Amino acid sequence: MARSTPEVNGGSLADIAFLLLIFFLVTTTMDTDTGITRLLPPEPEEDQITDVKVNKRNVLVVLLNRSDLLMVGGEVMDRLALKDKTMEFFTNPLNKDNLPVMEETEIQFPPGSSSLLTPDGMWRGKVSKGVISLQNDRTTTYGAYLQVQNELVAAVNTLRNDFCRLYFDKEYDELNTANPIEEEIQAGIRKRYKMNISESDPKTIGGRN
Repeated sequence: MARSTPEVNGGSLADIAFLLLIFFLVTTTMDTDTGITRLLPPEPEEDQITDVKVNKRNVLVVLLNRSDLLMVGGEVMDRLALKDKTMEFFTNPLNKDNLPVMEETEIQFPPGSSSLLTPDGMWRGKVSKGVISLQNDRTTTYGAYLQVQNELVAAVNTLRNDFCRLYFDKEYDELNTANPIEEEIQAGIRKRYKMNISESDPKTIGGRN
């Protein structure tokens, strides 16, 4: 007499499979591409004039061609020299005619926040009207683009840190934005040294094939 094969109780298999699915969903990590973040300007209002002529001396064109060759102001430049060039561009220490116009400006800081400011916290000085136009070829490598962008941002951050140390005896990045006074100091320093870096859409710039 043939033996009957015992049935396997499959009632709990579905529960086990579901638990395994949940486990892998929770523990598995997925890589995501990280792009370059920039805050785009808002759409202009209906009566806002958008066709504005910019003084050529106020614009520094930074180009990366298809060979990752860096050109700044029409001249080939090593990436390591870009930071110092950018700082000079935004400060124009010798008041050169080929560097940006420096506009007399008043910036309000918290009253009594620095002995180098007036008692009411007002800073008076010249602020650059300069803008850096960062452009790249469609085939520029992502790594080269990031290196150039980092040098530009580092230049502005260095200027902010120098100003913050001089007036407030602290690094700009160390200011606590949860503190209303330090948040106001940060806002004032951002007006003193603006992150005026414009990034254009990739285009065909040229270079060696």
